[in-house]
Amino acid sequence: MTENDITYIIRGCVFDVYNELGPGLLESEYEAALAFELREKGLAIKTQVALPVFYKETQLELGFRIDILVEDKVIIELKSIETILDVHHKQVLTYLKLTGLKLALLINFNTNEISKSIHRKVNNL
Repeated sequence: MTENDITYIIRGCVFDVYNELGPGLLESEYEAALAFELREKGLAIKTQVALPVFYKETQLELGFRIDILVEDKVIIELKSIETILDVHHKQVLTYLKLTGLKLALLINFNTNEISKSIHRKVNNL
């Protein structure tokens, strides 16, 4: 399955979660519901995946957490905030760079129109 095939399924699951729960909940609640939907569609997912950071070939004790990793190919970064800022887009691009993956989705559930709150980010795709 390609990254594009996976994101098509993810988008459908995002709409299902949004239509069921609506806006205004915590990010963790959307993560749990989306993880449920993705598993129901038969996708292999991991949640809260540790992403170590290396500096000059030394692993730093600090790191990041990827909200959801789908099929070891697509990163999903979830938000439930008033406004997606430029720093959030940069965060996802950094995740792609650090992992070497090609595709990520930045999704903000705190919106009146979910279709406009799904942002596709690519790295050499």
